[in-house]
Amino acid sequence: MIIGLFTELLNVGGVQLAGRQTAAALTKIGEKRGLPCVFLSLNDKAGEGQICATDTRFSFHGFGRRKAQFVIQALRLARRKPRLIFAAHPNLAPTALAMKELARNAPMIVGAHGIEVWQPLPFMRRTAFRRADLIIVPSTYTLEKTAQAQGVPPSKMRKIPWPLDAEFLALSESPANLPLPPSFPQGTVVLSVGRWSSAERYKGADILIRAGAHLSEKFPDLHVVLAGPGDDIDRLRKEAQDCGVAKQVHFFPSISRKELAALYFGADIFALPSTGEGFGLVFLEAMAFGKAIVGANAGGVPDVVQHERDGLLVTPTVEAVSGAVRRLLSDPLLRKRLGMQGQERVRTEFSFARFQTQLSGAIDLLTAKNQQRNKSVTT
Repeated sequence: MIIGLFTELLNVGGVQLAGRQTAAALTKIGEKRGLPCVFLSLNDKAGEGQICATDTRFSFHGFGRRKAQFVIQALRLARRKPRLIFAAHPNLAPTALAMKELARNAPMIVGAHGIEVWQPLPFMRRTAFRRADLIIVPSTYTLEKTAQAQGVPPSKMRKIPWPLDAEFLALSESPANLPLPPSFPQGTVVLSVGRWSSAERYKGADILIRAGAHLSEKFPDLHVVLAGPGDDIDRLRKEAQDCGVAKQVHFFPSISRKELAALYFGADIFALPSTGEGFGLVFLEAMAFGKAIVGANAGGVPDVVQHERDGLLVTPTVEAVSGAVRRLLSDPLLRKRLGMQGQERVRTEFSFARFQTQLSGAIDLLTAKNQQRNKSVTT
């Protein structure tokens, strides 16, 4: 069997979305090999659950944040000698390592996302993380930072970019069926999507609000739309008020995936001047809708957005961001060209099929190495 350990699968967020895509890919890979998949999710509601991701339905067991029960069940499963142990987050590496040893060295893969591995992990977590047989990262920057911060040799890592959710791609292909919310502003819209948390202010919402204020005189119908939940929204509302653009900054904290797709469709530009993205799935979502991108030339963003090809990458300052937005708003042909090129690229380079193929190839290579190692030990 294949055992997958996840921090969370059902909630909103890049880690959760990447987890769902990974679980769907593992399910398909397992089906081709005649291997059942068992998925455990630490933070999801306790009990059995089901998800359909990328036209693939799979089951999982949630533990409602009860870590002891999560670990006990994982160790019980390890006694069944799984063919593969996949931990979808570095925080789960210690549990996966204990399973690996109990299962007599079953291959162990750990997935990393970004900022959580850019600084040294706590000792026990870092030790377990480094003992994985393979570490999967979504971007070049995260690979390099993981090697530097955790002491993992690059040969033990493989870069596999996260894919765009197939259901979301389907929504982008039928945009006429996506009615905008009644409160969506009339005029020119710069959209940003994220979790607006006080712990994640690196996403740059403040910069975007100030950039909007900076551009308001030249573009009086300009509106900034911030989609996504977070405990920092009240502070951001005050920031907009202090900048004199409270009526031009709009928040959509609680929306469905279909409603989010409608926001992408209705926007003119997508901007997220974040310095802490290990990859940035929201950029792929915007590209699917043919939107030109403004992003920070930082972290894993350059792996997703190529400067002057499908967006503009700038230093994360008010001046640079407002300059990039001004350039795109002043040049509709450039905006259209970047959007079309991004739309084409997201369908070829970031498809679920390609992700599944790359993950399957990594598993094949790891399995072959493990079999060869076991054979050498036996002889």
